[in-house]
Amino acid sequence: MNVGSIVRYRKREWVVMPSDNPEHIRLRPLTGAADDFILVHKALSETIGYSLPDERITAARFPLPATNDVSDAASAHLLWQAARLSLREGATPFRSLGRISIRPRIYQFVPLLMALRLDPLRLLIADDVGVGKTIEALLIARELVDGGEVKRLAVLCPPYLCDQWYIELTQKFNLEAVIIRSGTINRLEREKPGPETVYRHYPFQVISIDFIKSDHNRHAFLQDCPELVIVDEAHGTALPYAHNTSQHQRHRLINDIASRTDRRLILLTATPHSGIEAAFQSLLGLLKPDFGAWPIGDLGEDQRAELARHFVQRTRTDIKVNWDGEDCFPIRDPKDECYPLSPAYRRLFDETYAFCTKIVQSGQTLEKRRQRVRFWGALALLRCVMSSPAAAVAAIENRESAQADVIPASDEGLDDAALYQGFVFESSDEIVDDSPPTPPIEDSTRTLPPPEKRKLRDLARLALEISRTDQDTKLSECAKLVAALLRKGDFPIVWCRYIATSDYVAEGLQKALSKEFPDVQVASITSSLGGDEERRAKIDELSKESRRVLVATDCLSEGINLQHVFNAVIHYDLPWNPNRLEQREGRVDRYGQKLSKTVRTIRYFSPDNPIDGIVIEVLLDKAQRIRKTLGTHVPVPDTSETVFQAILNALFLRGRNADGQLKLDLDVPETVELHRRWDIDAEREKINRTRFAQRAMKPEEVRRELESTDQVLGDPDAVRAFVLDAAQRLNLPITADPRKKDIFRVAVGREVRAILPEAVNFVLPETRTNIWLISFVSPTPEGADYIGRNHRFVATLAQYLVEEALTKGPEAKAARCGVIQTRMVACPTILGLLRARYLINHPDQPPALAEEVLTIGWESPSPERSSLLTPEAALALLANAKPDANVPLPEKRSRIDSALAFYEAHDKEVKTRLDERAAELLESHRRIRQSVSLKIRNLSISPQIPPDLLGLVVYLPMERS
Repeated sequence: MNVGSIVRYRKREWVVMPSDNPEHIRLRPLTGAADDFILVHKALSETIGYSLPDERITAARFPLPATNDVSDAASAHLLWQAARLSLREGATPFRSLGRISIRPRIYQFVPLLMALRLDPLRLLIADDVGVGKTIEALLIARELVDGGEVKRLAVLCPPYLCDQWYIELTQKFNLEAVIIRSGTINRLEREKPGPETVYRHYPFQVISIDFIKSDHNRHAFLQDCPELVIVDEAHGTALPYAHNTSQHQRHRLINDIASRTDRRLILLTATPHSGIEAAFQSLLGLLKPDFGAWPIGDLGEDQRAELARHFVQRTRTDIKVNWDGEDCFPIRDPKDECYPLSPAYRRLFDETYAFCTKIVQSGQTLEKRRQRVRFWGALALLRCVMSSPAAAVAAIENRESAQADVIPASDEGLDDAALYQGFVFESSDEIVDDSPPTPPIEDSTRTLPPPEKRKLRDLARLALEISRTDQDTKLSECAKLVAALLRKGDFPIVWCRYIATSDYVAEGLQKALSKEFPDVQVASITSSLGGDEERRAKIDELSKESRRVLVATDCLSEGINLQHVFNAVIHYDLPWNPNRLEQREGRVDRYGQKLSKTVRTIRYFSPDNPIDGIVIEVLLDKAQRIRKTLGTHVPVPDTSETVFQAILNALFLRGRNADGQLKLDLDVPETVELHRRWDIDAEREKINRTRFAQRAMKPEEVRRELESTDQVLGDPDAVRAFVLDAAQRLNLPITADPRKKDIFRVAVGREVRAILPEAVNFVLPETRTNIWLISFVSPTPEGADYIGRNHRFVATLAQYLVEEALTKGPEAKAARCGVIQTRMVACPTILGLLRARYLINHPDQPPALAEEVLTIGWESPSPERSSLLTPEAALALLANAKPDANVPLPEKRSRIDSALAFYEAHDKEVKTRLDERAAELLESHRRIRQSVSLKIRNLSISPQIPPDLLGLVVYLPMERS
């Protein structure tokens, strides 16, 4: 009983599938899906089978077509398409493409090809922000799983990315994963049976790296670590240059994982080099210990070539120019828009600045810690005031009730930057706390005399008055910008720094915009909403609105991709870290943006606010120039906050000029040094991306392999043709949307459902309008569901038609046999539709099963002579031949009867064709992997004989007049 053979069990035919347990026989229904299987224990079958014949597993054969299973060639072509789209274990070098629910672009296959040529797999994918590194990594993972090389995998990522990875794994790559973090570990422990750890029991895991890095959790994980580990935001696991305890723990964890030389490891980051050579080398050392000691700036050609096998780093420009990615990414259109401060808001700023200056200057006589505390408190207060009146009120009024939350400190060993810096500056790698910066404000003001504290309350009252009397020009001018975007059909995100600002701006925009746009919906999403699940639900709800505006804090700037719902950005509050600005814009400016070809980004600031000027001139403009020149974002060096602190400190200590203007000396040595280092980083990035862009691998090479896979599994055009043809035969109305390109409208109302087969009816969604919008292109237009070969609607249609063809004979929508008279043939021609199965034998692995649907054809089929058609000619005849005359039913049946006899008499030619195809498949496996290991060189592929004869088509020439 070989894998791939057909057997009979319990009055039904089955295909024997590979089984990990030699005591179990794994059976798939003859017309069932790949995942629809049962396990039969050998001993049980053999014992019960003696008394109950139906329980005995016996050899069987695929049922041949009958002479009355006859219709037309178009019906047989539909059966061929249905059978092809039913395949999951495709006979292709890319085993994974039969199981994923997206259509990757050509450039996204490059890391997969690189991975298949490494043994063991150690790969650093450092493609640009928004290129699709998640897709690239999961393509590799799915391929290794489907090839039997990997049974378990873990994705380690920052906690705020866990939900995003879970969605990608389950919805796009059909791998049922679990999220392991502090909030789920107890439930997962309860739900698993037996004494196994969660890391052993659940095969596909998404794990918070900050949960797993602790000593207790790290040891448990390492004990049962999966064969494949993917590390996202891998730059956060490099060896830190300073006393960063958290990053030290992450580095130790990944280093322990990499210490097992047989473990497969994929590292992902858009910023592999932080500017610190030792940190970058430590990251490369995870791929191969030798790499950690190589002088990256002075590599020999052999070293560069060896490193390039493990390291790919491409900009969007490189992908557009060299990888046919011209239409993959939107064009970013950056603009600056300014607003003036109203007299009241100007007064609020001036009085706040005077107050902050006073507490900083008066603090110069205090001990060092108190000086630093005053500085951080002043910055936090000033930033809140310039964010919004609501943020100012929240920061000031909350301070007295939050004394218990103030972080205690002493002079000994205290790092106030570590305590309070996060309340002011945005981190590059962590989600920013968007709550009011109460601790530094309270800590800096609690020792002030009562008159100074009363001044704070005066500032709060002034801020409240501004918001209540419509004197906030920042908000009113922003409403005009948003209205202009809505008129263009854009869907903007307005990014804010604080919860209070976000809620305040959302309320103000809803009120202002509703006058012109009655149907507009404005929503605020902040960390106060709860976890990612609630935020996603609110975004999904907002996405259904025809006019929508999202106001959000940086709780959304990482972890949730928004390119399907929004296509414009306004930075209501400028971030004080260019990396954060890039992360915000990267939510919409990325692969999959289908709302528009242009993404508009607006830096919004006031010339009356000198701090905005510092941020723009010292940091944001420099980052923008580098991005424009290089074609990619280069992170700001880690010294930027020190430089910024020096400038802001001078702002408070030097005061104003004689004319009242603030003294801003931006051309200080610290700034010059920062820009010099940044330029060095940019030049290094340019060199690295040139060296490791993988131009040695040609698009034609990748395209050839993808096209060979499409021939077996069907490309998106084939899916589209099949669905439209099948729907027509089932009387399911599907029409092209006249207003929206690439979108089709499916009628799913009660009248339609009443006449559909139950199985098809079951997978149609319920909609409010009784219209279901679908698309066959990926990335998918807004508002439509992507219908790929693995969508359950397509899978159900295909399976239903195949089952019906095998059971209902001539009544089936896709009949097994057809006879037509056509001008496309000069002599009688027979086509056989075959479903072939191949055993793929790996050394030290159970055999794998691969399937495909083939055509085999003969011209002039007769006992005296016949000639085989080429596979290309047979397929072209099946796809293109049209009937030019009617053939009587008795003659059709007679022709099919003769064709069946002819086919069975030519089984040797069928076997020869399958042997040739198996050899081609073997060659493609070896070509893709380039014989990287002994197991590939010893790979063998053999066809299972006989193949399933799904159907026969007879083509008759036109009679000469």
